[in-house]
Amino acid sequence: MENYKKVTNPGSAIGEAIGASMESALATKLKIIADEYGCHYLTSGVRKTKAGNPVKKLLMADNYGNEYDIDGVLANEMMQPIIIFESKYIRYKKHNRDKGSWICTAHSAVRRRYHSIRSSIAVLAGSWSQSSQAMLTSNDINLFLIPFDFICDILIEYGVDFNWGEKEKHKATAAWYAYSELSTESKEEIGEKIAAYVDNQLISLISNILDDTIDRSVEKVIIELI
Repeated sequence: MENYKKVTNPGSAIGEAIGASMESALATKLKIIADEYGCHYLTSGVRKTKAGNPVKKLLMADNYGNEYDIDGVLANEMMQPIIIFESKYIRYKKHNRDKGSWICTAHSAVRRRYHSIRSSIAVLAGSWSQSSQAMLTSNDINLFLIPFDFICDILIEYGVDFNWGEKEKHKATAAWYAYSELSTESKEEIGEKIAAYVDNQLISLISNILDDTIDRSVEKVIIELI
């Protein structure tokens, strides 16, 4: 029996599935390191809907009440945000500007409201241009890059050919079917292997940020005229 569900855009569907698998693997790692420092890693809000159900999205507001759906936040024991975190997968560079600009706008606005935030981190998987990377780093966002070719190499191990052109819909469809036939365990393994590309550097940075025994100095002061 076929395990896949039919979708109108198989290329987009498999991309979203792989991105979600990677995000889940990263969340697991971040929860472990947060526990080591007595912190919390949150991926959903603490508010509830009118029906009493928890809000699934992690919405953080800026000084003007605008809310941004942030992937995750590392918070201390008092639930003050320390690190805001984003993970994004994109296949085509034409989407760089939109995705990159959103991260810059959201993280900059949230940091201005929460003075407890020490760092912004973004794990970017897929095809990201040098100009988009420069835009993000100029907005004080720490980047970790996972190359598209690396993702293709991981997927081919599971019989999924992820390397196709933008107009090769038949290949995208075949990839979606092949991916859908994989077990839940295999899909989780794929996410873990993709996330492992940045493991050491990411954990090292977060450890340095959360370690309160490290002496810190002010590197930059930003004055905004309103």
